[in-house]
Amino acid sequence: MSAGILILMLNAVPDISQTKYKYVGVNTCTGVCHNSESQGDQYIIWKESAHSKAYKTLQTIQADSIASSKGFTSPASETPECVRCHTIGKIPDESEFQASFDITQGVQCESCHGPGSGYKSGSIMRDKDKAVKNGLILHTEKRKFCITCHNSESPTYFEFNYEPMWEMIAHSKPKESE
Repeated sequence: MSAGILILMLNAVPDISQTKYKYVGVNTCTGVCHNSESQGDQYIIWKESAHSKAYKTLQTIQADSIASSKGFTSPASETPECVRCHTIGKIPDESEFQASFDITQGVQCESCHGPGSGYKSGSIMRDKDKAVKNGLILHTEKRKFCITCHNSESPTYFEFNYEPMWEMIAHSKPKESE
């Protein structure tokens, strides 16, 4: 792994202040709040994306073959170096998961926005500053963040063209009409 990629990966890991938060899972995020047209159909966008299926791709013969060719002796779905980019963007630590978190749901809301236990409630999410103070990550350099996984170190890498790829998963809340 190149030093540049390693630095990018380290920058993608939430800072120390966020380690007190736990991953709650996509179902918690989408229960009432992020599963409606008024919220930009964020759940549907995620569900129809390759991100929602990312972990499942590790449960294939092809993924196991790739892991084996890289020298790993465990199945891809049990190889931390594979699971990292196919789930939360870092090597998973089960002590960081609440019971509601299901790793098999792939790259979820919290994979990019950080563990949600501190900001999951509506009363906190309605105040962006309060949500950020409670662990919500809002990326200002999305492309830089995306390439922590979408990079040439991946054994299945293909050219990552950020703009069209982002358009496929863009999930902003619609601006309220005046």
